[in-house]
Amino acid sequence: MRELLTEEREHLIAFCLLSGSCAPYGNSYQRRTPTRRFPKVLIVPTKEQPIFSTRAHVFQIDPNTKKNWVPTSKHAVTVSYFYDSTRNVYRIISLDGSKAIINSTITPNMTFTKTSQKFGQWADSRANTVYGLGFSSEHHLSKFADKFQEFKEAARLAKEKSQEKMELTSTPSQESAGGDIQSPLTPESINGTDDERATPEVTQNSEPRAEPTQNALPFTHSSTISKHWEAELATLKGNNAKLTAALLESTANVKQWKQQLAAYQEEAERLHKRVTELECVSSQANAVHTHKTELNQTIQELESTLKKKEEEIERLKQEIENARELQAQRDSLTQKLQEVEIRNKDLEGQLSDLEQRLEKSQNEQEAFRNNLKTLLEILDGKIFELTELRDNLAKLIECS
Repeated sequence: MRELLTEEREHLIAFCLLSGSCAPYGNSYQRRTPTRRFPKVLIVPTKEQPIFSTRAHVFQIDPNTKKNWVPTSKHAVTVSYFYDSTRNVYRIISLDGSKAIINSTITPNMTFTKTSQKFGQWADSRANTVYGLGFSSEHHLSKFADKFQEFKEAARLAKEKSQEKMELTSTPSQESAGGDIQSPLTPESINGTDDERATPEVTQNSEPRAEPTQNALPFTHSSTISKHWEAELATLKGNNAKLTAALLESTANVKQWKQQLAAYQEEAERLHKRVTELECVSSQANAVHTHKTELNQTIQELESTLKKKEEEIERLKQEIENARELQAQRDSLTQKLQEVEIRNKDLEGQLSDLEQRLEKSQNEQEAFRNNLKTLLEILDGKIFELTELRDNLAKLIECS
């Protein structure tokens, strides 16, 4: 961006040197009129100075719809009137950081319109846009509008004075174009009127008429004087014709030089505006470079974070694989558990059946024991009876 700015300045200097419309002043070049016919005017460069400042929210009309307002600043910024004493120009400039969001030159045909109690707008034909300002109070809006009207009137007066200076400058230029002629020349003043052209002949005739009464000059001497005056008259007529041609040529050159001067002024103004824009862009480029450096650092941080996230994703993928294996094992164990539970139920059924059978067997054994006990008791009774019967029989036998 700096190289572009330098190239644009070199282009401006080269244009001024080739056209002869700039004069060196220090390390810069100032506008001047062509040195052949116009006097040199050296303008001391002065910087633009702010003459009034306020704060407002800046808007621009939407270039697509031409109806909606588009905010160009996120918050209230400083809006200033600047005066360039070199070019006698008033401008409205506002910066948002290093970005120029308003760069509007005030012209006499501009109008500032209050659309509400705290909002005003104006159209800039050079920028091909409409600017809008939102103020914090009606007082600030009125103050800004009054200043706009004041500087608009000052711009109009400056333009009229500039036109008057151009007209006054053209008159001395015509004077200097004629060489030694000190007053504006006309064909009548160069060639003379009829009375003036007849003057030499009157003088020629009056001297011979006056002299004979005093000195009585010879006729031959009078003839010589007449030829001398005729030669002088012819010389004067030739000089008058040459001066007339030179005057017409210089007049045509003055008109051509005026046109060239106007073209050079427009070109220099355009280049000056371009240089100002490039200076703003250059300062903006520094901010962009800083912002780019910050973005690069942010990108590096994001890349490192992304790398960590990718490592974490790989770890999570590994954990997911392990979880899937564990899930498979869990499913297998669940299936085995279900099989074991089914087998357990079968075993429980068999155990219940066996318990029932065992209980039935125990009941049968208990009944058998009871029956056996009863039988033993009966048998004991029978044995006791048999024993008594034996004893009785033995006694009988002994008795018999």
